[in-house]
Amino acid sequence: MQLLGFDIGSSGIKASLLEASSGKEVASATSPEEELKMDAPRPGWAEQNPQTWWEHVVRATTMVMKSAAADPQAVKGIGIAYQMHGLVLVDEHQQVLRPAIIWCDGRAVEIGDKAFAGIGREYCLTHYLNSPGNFTASKLRWVKEHEPERYARIHKAMLPGDYIAMKLTGDIRTSISGLSEGIFWDYQSHSIADRLLEYYDISPDLLPDYDPNFAVSGELTPEAAGELGLQAGTPVGYRSGDQPNNALSLNVLQPGEAAATAGTSGVIYGVTDEPLYDEQSRVNTFVHVNHDERQSRYGVLLCINGTGILNSWLKNELFNGLHSYDKMNELAAAVETGAEGVTVLPFGNGPERVLGQQPTGAQVKNLDFNRHSQAHIIRAAQEGIAFSMNYGLQVMHQMGLDIDTIRVGHGNMFLSPVFREAFTNTTGLSVELYDSSGALGAAIGAGIGTGVFENRKEAFRGLARTDTLYPASELQQPYNEAYDHWHEILQKELEGE
Repeated sequence: MQLLGFDIGSSGIKASLLEASSGKEVASATSPEEELKMDAPRPGWAEQNPQTWWEHVVRATTMVMKSAAADPQAVKGIGIAYQMHGLVLVDEHQQVLRPAIIWCDGRAVEIGDKAFAGIGREYCLTHYLNSPGNFTASKLRWVKEHEPERYARIHKAMLPGDYIAMKLTGDIRTSISGLSEGIFWDYQSHSIADRLLEYYDISPDLLPDYDPNFAVSGELTPEAAGELGLQAGTPVGYRSGDQPNNALSLNVLQPGEAAATAGTSGVIYGVTDEPLYDEQSRVNTFVHVNHDERQSRYGVLLCINGTGILNSWLKNELFNGLHSYDKMNELAAAVETGAEGVTVLPFGNGPERVLGQQPTGAQVKNLDFNRHSQAHIIRAAQEGIAFSMNYGLQVMHQMGLDIDTIRVGHGNMFLSPVFREAFTNTTGLSVELYDSSGALGAAIGAGIGTGVFENRKEAFRGLARTDTLYPASELQQPYNEAYDHWHEILQKELEGE
């Protein structure tokens, strides 16, 4: 008996096949081989074609099934993880009306800020736990204001994972967790955020009906099964945004537990049973995957947009593909902590909520042409990413989250020894590394949602810790000094000095 998970990322689509009896991954595949392109029709915008995601879902599925020589009839459930906060619009024939406005697109910042003031800061924070900000509801309002003819043709507004589920099942549905990440959910009334929709003049009829995250929300249609090479009728039993799903993949489900990832974006995600919020909405609270009527579970999410995408930009644009990521990590390790004064602010991938949406852009400071090399820039970039995540972690601590250990999947930026060292010693946290992935988490979620797994112990029996990293006493002082230097430069930038 096997379970199939998809991770619908902005840089690529990953599929993972899980053997239910052992909890071990049978095979995985990623499509395309190079990162997917983000289109930017205007500065600060970011779009992708949802049909492109589906095409790579088909390719990744074909590859993973072929790699494992898998029997389609053995696949008993499908789960979906997806890039959060995006907006996909379809008409009554389920045809996409425009490119998806994805998570790092900044066009709706002013709309959300105006709603925050118009509805009232206290009301928004107590009812939505966030400013409407640059989230999905505000992006939908942007379409209404700027593309009224297209808006008039909308049948349903969806998140990226809802679109993939629609392609699989023919049904348009979402989840409470998904509604919360779009700021469509009222935590006080435990229902749709009617006041925000009324303020935006958006009909609630545009939103899909919702299910729990762990629930069979449809079955694979014959058409989709034919494209994927799977069995028609296979249940789709789970969907979640990528960061709650990353937490699930690491068995982070209870208050006090936390997960992190450093892919295209960098995230720290802590679980609580209290509806906490930051007064400035610099970090954001959403419904966690295991929230239900019996137990309240919320995920507090810090997101740094400019993380792995900075590393990718250095590799492909600045260095023109001259170095592999492994070589870049090797170069970074040859430079001392603090990169001999070079400082990188990694905020070049859309508005950063942790900075109050201030458009600082990515910056390299203190570069000396006579002393500094590519290695210094790489080192400073990796440290800058770790420092920015620590900057946001302090906000989470101020909210009352008590975190002393973080679980991470052994991938992306955490493959870099320099980044791991900088992250651990700057935050002062122990870091547990696991052999896991977002697609594997989606497969586990499918097993829970379809009832293949009877309990949590069964679901996570294949989760294997590969290493634990601890702060080193001899490294904490130099990293603290480097962080203080970085923080001083950031503060001057934020204050306009």
